[in-house]
Amino acid sequence: MKRIFKIILNVIPRPILIRLSYVVRPMLALFLKGSTFTDPIDGKSFRSFLPYGYGNQRNNVLSPSTLSLERHRLLWLYLKHETDFFSAEKKVLHFAPEQAFYKRFMSMKNLDYTTTDLNSPLADVKADICDLPFKDNSFDIILCNHVLEHIPDDTKAMQELFRVMKPGGWGIFQIPQDLKREVTFEDDSITDKKERAKIFGQYDHVRIYGRDYFDKLRFIGFKVEEVDYTSKLSEDDIEKYCLAKGEIIPVVHKD
Repeated sequence: MKRIFKIILNVIPRPILIRLSYVVRPMLALFLKGSTFTDPIDGKSFRSFLPYGYGNQRNNVLSPSTLSLERHRLLWLYLKHETDFFSAEKKVLHFAPEQAFYKRFMSMKNLDYTTTDLNSPLADVKADICDLPFKDNSFDIILCNHVLEHIPDDTKAMQELFRVMKPGGWGIFQIPQDLKREVTFEDDSITDKKERAKIFGQYDHVRIYGRDYFDKLRFIGFKVEEVDYTSKLSEDDIEKYCLAKGEIIPVVHKD
């Protein structure tokens, strides 16, 4: 199964995968129904989750029902238990909306919810993150997760995120990150897709972020909290929800 999923991820373009998943997902959820692991986003339980990864495959990480990964489930738990995201009236901008969240956030009456991306079929506004069609100080909350590693000029993208966030606003900008690496690594000369997947973890990534990612956000003007939310959870919950222990949630604020 791991080999099949790897081939699918690397051969079929992501927009097509998103559309196909709506057909396949109910069958996977039924086939893997059980009680060992639980997706906190919809509360459904399974005997196992699915493998996932463009390069090295991770076992037991993809939820059959919501198609959430470790980072999505961690973010959901954080938003639910540590913020007023689900109750306060907020204007939200969501980049490259994840399937696990899209319909749920769209249906929330307290949110004025806008999605944006260049290619995603789920996006309301087709836009370049480095040249956003929104006015200054427009949004209370910005979700931009696993996007910046795809952007050659991530400094410009961060400046645009800062520009459109309201003073007093906040956001979560998750990225794939190697916390053992002090400095971010990027090399524009690596263009082969297989080599990119091997080095950067995915064929369409342009860098591996190190610990300096947080300081780069601070240089742009954000205040940054490096939140290890798994440290607040029990070992049983980390295992039950299939989370990545020690993963950092970058929570940013604009004064």
